Amino acid sequence: MTFRLFFTHYRWLNRVNMARWRWGLILVALLLGLGAILILVDALLRLYAVLALISPLLAQVVLGMMAILGVAALGFGLYQIRPFLRPRRRPAVIQAPRNPEAAASASLLAVQRQVDQIQDQVARQALQLQAQELQAAAADRDLTIAVFGVGSAGKTALINGLLGQPVGQVGAAMGTTQTQQTYVWQLPEISRQLQLIDTPGIAEAGVAGTEREQAARMTAAGADLILFVVDDDLRQSEYQVLQALTTMGKHLLLVLNKADRYPEADLAALLDRLRSRVVPPLTADDVVAVAALPQPLPQVGGGWLQMRPNLRPLQARLADLLRQDGNTLIADNLMLQTQQIGASARQLIDSQRQAQADIIIDRYQWLGAGAIAITPLPGLDFLATAAINAQMVVELSQVYGFEVSFEEGKALALSVAKTLTGLGLVKGTVDLLALGLQTNLATVVAGRAIKGASGAYLTRIAGKSFVEYFRQNQSWGDGGIGAVVEQQFRLNQRDALMKAFIKEAIARVIPLTSEQP
Repeated sequence: MTFRLFFTHYRWLNRVNMARWRWGLILVALLLGLGAILILVDALLRLYAVLALISPLLAQVVLGMMAILGVAALGFGLYQIRPFLRPRRRPAVIQAPRNPEAAASASLLAVQRQVDQIQDQVARQALQLQAQELQAAAADRDLTIAVFGVGSAGKTALINGLLGQPVGQVGAAMGTTQTQQTYVWQLPEISRQLQLIDTPGIAEAGVAGTEREQAARMTAAGADLILFVVDDDLRQSEYQVLQALTTMGKHLLLVLNKADRYPEADLAALLDRLRSRVVPPLTADDVVAVAALPQPLPQVGGGWLQMRPNLRPLQARLADLLRQDGNTLIADNLMLQTQQIGASARQLIDSQRQAQADIIIDRYQWLGAGAIAITPLPGLDFLATAAINAQMVVELSQVYGFEVSFEEGKALALSVAKTLTGLGLVKGTVDLLALGLQTNLATVVAGRAIKGASGAYLTRIAGKSFVEYFRQNQSWGDGGIGAVVEQQFRLNQRDALMKAFIKEAIARVIPLTSEQP
């Protein structure tokens, strides 16, 4: 922090000093110019006096020409110093969105531009459709609440209690809710219309149970708010799902149902345990206890009395949350879904860039191999292919949206070549490929084949390293260029890749060497 303040103060002093020097130079130039003008005027007056003695007309003509030249010189001088007198334009400052809704809209527009770069038409249209649906829904839509949890925790009973009427089947059997159901709900004092989604239970046995759980998770991931319903302390499976949802960025309330089954002291202790298990952004207020379908009580004269649902803690928390953060919940969910589309788009773009880069690397590695194989060099000099690798760098930079000149590409290629040599990877490559390329060819031809294949392999390592450089926004990362090159050397040393490379090298390089005397 101290260094940052010092550096900021130093930059400020530097700007002040530069401004002072700038105006000082302008003042000196003006004084020198004024002195030169005075000397020139004195010389003109003397010349005019001399010419006036000879011919007054000639004196006037010369004086007029001098005046015209003086005005032209003054105009030219002002034009030259115009950039110094013009006030500097401050770069436009991009204003950050001031609210979640504006941030979500800006993020969605950025993702749409990103999706347009995808070359795969089917994938591009699919993501464009998702983005358009999000944009259409962002204007004015209902707030969705997914009721989520294990089977028989009382999700459907909770929805029945909130709606005030039975709309779904309730029962003790696991998997009572087979498919999700959506119900329109209006909470008092909340103007926005709500949608309650009853999801299938999680942690159910069998293939069908697993499929229903996946569907429930997808529904929860798309909802604005989640009511995570439990009927006891969190099981391991519930805790894992709860963590996954909060890590994803979903806002949820942890609802302890069937609270009427616990004595008051036990209920308080259970709520304390649940609140101790939740992690931010959840708070203690986000854990509430309800009784969606209380157990009937026996009457004195016989029979049973069905108690009314006790959902007041949940309703109060929902009303408070939706009044304060209703629009924010929708905006946050829109932002989250936008980020998911953006992640899919980036993955597709990265894949298509990788495919284009592989084609470029494959072409240049065999160009380099041919240059080395047919050139009678005393040893394998990877620097000799610097021009070829420089052009490869230029083309790779264009794939990743950068503009690198040929000279810059040549400097990068030389840096990687020196790194390969310094790490001993050149000799290691020759030794590695010599064993795979030993054939019954003549010694000279075999030697040239090994050198050509080694050059191709080193060009491949260099190309893969440049790809990482551009993927990291023209940075070699914390480990530097050596770490990137070593990593790519190890990755391309795998048995399957090496066998495929040697096979292709035999097909491409040996015919070139066989044609040479």
